[in-house]
Amino acid sequence: MRGKNNWACFLMILAGIVIGGFIGSLFPNSFLNYGQSFGLTSPVVLDLGIMVLTFGLTIKITVASIIGILIGIVIYRFL
Repeated sequence: MRGKNNWACFLMILAGIVIGGFIGSLFPNSFLNYGQSFGLTSPVVLDLGIMVLTFGLTIKITVASIIGILIGIVIYRFL
């Protein structure tokens, strides 16, 4: 028997993050929206003369997104 697909696990975890973030935004004043944000506070700009590239990344981890990740993993285990 072959193992489960790693891409399916990744997609379930990603779906859990998105759904957890959505649930956290539905209840803005609850403990679900408590978390930490990290990344680049201001974007990095690379000016090449004919092209300007702007790089930026911020990740916000909340309680709701962690719960979503756990639910995604549990659902993946049962598939």
